[in-house]
Amino acid sequence: MNSFEDRKKSFEKKFAHDQELQFKVSARRNKYIGEWVSQLLNLNPDQEKDYIQSVIKADFAEAGDQDVFRKIKEDLKEQNISDEDLRKKMDELNEKAKTDFS
Repeated sequence: MNSFEDRKKSFEKKFAHDQELQFKVSARRNKYIGEWVSQLLNLNPDQEKDYIQSVIKADFAEAGDQDVFRKIKEDLKEQNISDEDLRKKMDELNEKAKTDFS
């Protein structure tokens, strides 16, 4: 019976670790997105800091990335960036964030 309990605890630890890592990657990606959009909007350093925080907070609105996507799409509506390009940039920055934790 100990073997089964050990395996169960091991799976629970791995799950918790994977969830924590995914949270960190998402937060880092959102930071990178905030930096990128701040540059496009020509924000000053104080505004950039506030904007990055707003992107990170936007991710808590719902599960998944759609909440962040909607926010940056709205913020960049004057920039004429396609949905496809926004999603590509989000994917690119997600990969960059993953490598930060590898």
